[in-house]
Amino acid sequence: MPRIVAAFVCGLLFGAGLAVSDMVNPAKVLNFLDLAGPWDASLAFVMAGAVLVTAVGYRLAFGRERPVFAEAFALPTAQDVDARLLAGAAVFGVGWGLAGLCPGPALAGLTYAQPQTLIFLGAMAVGLIGGRLAAEATVPRAAAP
Repeated sequence: MPRIVAAFVCGLLFGAGLAVSDMVNPAKVLNFLDLAGPWDASLAFVMAGAVLVTAVGYRLAFGRERPVFAEAFALPTAQDVDARLLAGAAVFGVGWGLAGLCPGPALAGLTYAQPQTLIFLGAMAVGLIGGRLAAEATVPRAAAP
């Protein structure tokens, strides 16, 4: 139970940070990406703050013998840069640039019930399901015994 409460509090804090910094507003993100138009540098400060908090958080976390709510650290081991990773990153970047939203701010933006956020989340769900189905179709299934 403490692990669920901690995850909820962290998610709430993350969502509040996105709302306070106005990152749930697609126009804010699009103005950051539009260097030739009404460029808004404030997203760079949000990102710099996030990098600073992450650096401190990692330093504190890995200074511990083990995580607070787990027996051991679970770190990713994959280091391959393959076509699937590159395609996913490209789709994410294009979607972010077109919509001005990515999953975190879109979920935090649900509290505002803006139509473009709801459309984005619907399209994101379709993309997630489509990607999962495509991945399952390309992975060979083990032979039945």
